[in-house]
Formats: sequence, C-alpha cells, structure tokens
Amino acid sequence: MQSTTRSTLRNTDVLIAGGGLAGLSTAVFLAQLGVDCLLIERQPELSGHPRARGVHPRAMELMRAAGLEEEIRSTPSARLLAGNSGVTAASSLSSPEVTTLDEKYVMDVRADITGLSPSSWCLVHQGELEDVLRNRAERLGVALRFHTELLSFAQDEEGVVASVRDTTTGAPTTLRARYLVAADGVHSTAREHLGIPFEGEVLGHYLNVHFRADLTQQLGDRRFLMCYTLNETARGALMPLDNACDWLLHAVHDETPGAAEPDLPALIRAATGVPGLEPEILSASPWESATKLASRFSDGRVFLVGDAAHVMPPSGGFGSSTGIQDAHNLAWKLAAVLDGWAAPGLLDTYDEERRPIAAATVEQAALRSKDRPRLTGPEPAGPVHPDLVEDTLVWLAWRYRSSAVSSWDEGVLPAYGVWAAENDGRPGSRAPHLRLRRGGAEISSLDLFGNGPVLLTGPDGRVWQEAARAVAAELGLPLTAHAVGAELEDLDDRFPLLYGVTAQGAVLVRPDGVVAWRCGDAPVFPRNTLRSVLRRLLTGDATAHGTQHGTTEGGAK
Repeated sequence: MQSTTRSTLRNTDVLIAGGGLAGLSTAVFLAQLGVDCLLIERQPELSGHPRARGVHPRAMELMRAAGLEEEIRSTPSARLLAGNSGVTAASSLSSPEVTTLDEKYVMDVRADITGLSPSSWCLVHQGELEDVLRNRAERLGVALRFHTELLSFAQDEEGVVASVRDTTTGAPTTLRARYLVAADGVHSTAREHLGIPFEGEVLGHYLNVHFRADLTQQLGDRRFLMCYTLNETARGALMPLDNACDWLLHAVHDETPGAAEPDLPALIRAATGVPGLEPEILSASPWESATKLASRFSDGRVFLVGDAAHVMPPSGGFGSSTGIQDAHNLAWKLAAVLDGWAAPGLLDTYDEERRPIAAATVEQAALRSKDRPRLTGPEPAGPVHPDLVEDTLVWLAWRYRSSAVSSWDEGVLPAYGVWAAENDGRPGSRAPHLRLRRGGAEISSLDLFGNGPVLLTGPDGRVWQEAARAVAAELGLPLTAHAVGAELEDLDDRFPLLYGVTAQGAVLVRPDGVVAWRCGDAPVFPRNTLRSVLRRLLTGDATAHGTQHGTTEGGAK
C-alpha cells in the first residue's frame, strides 16, 4: 500500500527540479557560490542512454570556470572521439561517400580557435558529462534526491512551497525553498503549472537506437562525427561512439497511429550496408525534432532552464550548451540576491537576457536542420539560406540587452540579430579571451571571473584600483580589481584593442564573464562613477540611481 503521510523534508535556498544537464549545471554553479540547493529527479538514476555528444566552446568555458574542463576531456568518450570531425553522407556506411558538409557557416570541431577562446569543442557523451557534474555537485554538498517527482507548487512572499512525491512509495512531501529552478525538460511540470505557452514547429520524428556491432572494417580510417545514410530503408544518421563497436543510429520514425513497429536489426543492416549483421541492441527511444520556446523564462520565484525553456533540433549542437548557459546566467544572480549584494529586481534580467538569445539560437538550429536536405538531396545544392549565422558567432558573439548591463550607446557594429560581427568588449557581450601571465603561470582572462564582479583596468589604472577597494567595502560587494599590463602581463598586448579602453580605462565584468560597463579613460571622480554604475546595474532597474546593498532579498516580485 502506498503511503499517504505528508511531511516537510527540508528547507533550502534553491530547489532544482530535474537532474539532466541543465539541472546538474545549475546545482554546480550555485553550490560553487555557496548557495544551498536541493535537486530532485523523478527517475531512479541518471539516464545512461547516449544522447547529445557535443559541448561547444562557450559551454566548455563555463565548465572550465567550474574546474571541470580537464575531467570532462578525460572521460572515455571524449578521449576516443578527440580526433573525430566532419559530417558526411553516403548510401550506407559501407558505400562511398556522396558528399561532405562544407559550408562557411560551419566551424569544424577541430578548428584552431585559440585566439578566441581557451576552450575548444569537446565531444563527450551526455551520460558521462552528467556523471561528472553529479560528482562535483555532491562534492560541493548538493543534496540529490532521485525517485522524487514535482507535482505542484505555490509561491508566497517568503518563497516557494512545492509538493513532491516519492515515485517508489507514493509518499507525498512538502519542500520549501526561496526559489525554484525548473529543469524538468520538454514536458515541464513547472511550466505547465504556471500556464506558460510553449509553442513552435515539429520538424520530424526519429528513433534513437543505441547498438553494438563491430564496424571497424566498414569505418576504416574515417573519423567523422556523423554519416547521413541515404537509402530507402534507413534514412537517418550513424554516429560512432568509440570508432569501433559502439554506435548510435538516428532513423526517421513513422509516428502515424497504427504504423508498424520498426525492425531495428533491419534498419541497422541497411544503415551500415552489412546484410548479415547481427547487432546487439542496447536501447531504442523515439524523439521529436522540434523548435519550441517558452513565452517567458521566469514567473515570480520560478525560473525555467534548458529544455523546459527551449527545444531545438540537434543540428549545430547548440541544445545542451544553451541550457548550460541558462544555468550559468541565472546562478550568479540568485547567489547575489540571496547573499544580499544585489536587489531582487536583478532576477528579472534572466528572462530579458536569455530568452532573446535562446530564441535566436533555436532559429539557427532550425535553419541548419532545414539546410541538411539541400546538401544530401539528389539535386545539386543551391545557395545557403541568407539568415544562417556562422558557428563562432552563435557560440561567442551574442550580446545581452538588459538593465544588468550598460546601455548600448557606443555606436552600431555590423550585426546578425543578437550576434555582433565581432566580440569587442562592449557592454552585454562576453568578455574577450586574453592570454595573461600571473605569478609565472599562463592563464586566460576568463579565469579571473566567477565569484563576484571584476574590474579590469589598464596598466595606469591605480585610481580605479583604489576606487574598487573603497566601493567594495562601502557597498559590501565581493568586487575585485586587476591591472592588465601591470600585475597581469598581457602576453599579446591585446587588452586595449579587445576591451576598447586606454591604459587609464576600466572594464566591469559580471561574475558570468559578461561585460557590464566600460570607461575608456579615467574620469575625474572614479569612485563616484564606479559606485553609481554598480548601484544601477545591481538593482535590475535601468532607471535607478542607487539602491541599498547588504540586505537580504525581499518578497516575491
């Protein structure tokens, strides 16, 4: 008999519903900042089924900030797939290649981007990445509760009261948290409970088949990311997981009611071109390729991240990385409000910043998905869609508009929607990567960000350094300052060029590595200037001239 006894399990600062990549990333980013959080997941364990395989450079920068980059690159799949690149097409794995994906908008995963980022693409199975994140979260003290399903919740002036259920015993429990992060996927209970529309377009239905078969001979010395299979029986794509015996097949799937169940061994034989193959089928799961976007990413004290907020086709490999960026954007804001050095209005900027970027990224993934038939069809390829944006811009050149960054009042650069044509350190953009030397060791400028706001100054920025120390003490902020070209050696002498300031200038960077404000030269009263800027940016109110800091967050918005 299932238990019906209700109890209150615990109070926590942040309750995270969902134990996938977005939920686990949120837990790690919050816990690193000292936020107490509890993660619940309705499944008994993390899914071991290989799904997303790529983490793009910006998301890897965030893993680097979490101290996880090397551990992720050391996972079995990342080591085995480190030499793979490119997308090809053939009748089957055993047939000659018909074409390869070679378009200007596509950046090869092995391309040298060291001038743009300290972190390159990483091909890693999602299951292995989730294991790395889970282990780090537990080491940081995050409580994980599996077999626990979110049923409903209510918000009040103090926080969120959530009703959850043990999926094994049926026992209900009440949890209280100050905030709720919904990372519970495409069928999000939290999003549906809030009545947030989640609309978009279905692009197709597929079957994801994980199987084992020795295809070493058929693969030969090729090391591709994906091979589209173009035959009547198996229209889909083959992906090597170890370049030998472990494989994924994405096959077009008929979702029509009454349609015959697919013959999985026959599908695999057709895709591989090996008639007598007897594959070991490990799992098979249907999935829908779609573009969907929540009409808002937050509601009071509840925030949507990952697939609960947006869904996109896998073309381009943007999906999971976009969810990781959601988590990172939200985590520092929650921590700042909970620690009292930012006003609750800052949390409104999560939706202001992330939803436009997610919408544009969903569109880019859809354009890439719709472009594939042009490359693999029987007719000669026509022109590329004019709205397709290069991968590097999607990864690194987005720019936020919100009250948590200074106004865009420095002129207009050539741009592609939310992406600038170049990453030049303007407010709202990702702080550019610089090679620096500190204490004899080479680091990236990105390694300076994460725990609190950072003021970067030129070599003649002593007055800014003094202002930063005074304002940090006055407002109770975890603000630090670094002089590039003085305490930090600028190995390529690029700070003035990439950040747009002189030797006397300063750039304020948020904990998430986003430029919040910059001043090209030293003003007459740097302390007053810096104080005013910080007060305005940390209220979440672009019209504010000041706010009280050092207090805890207030009631529900």
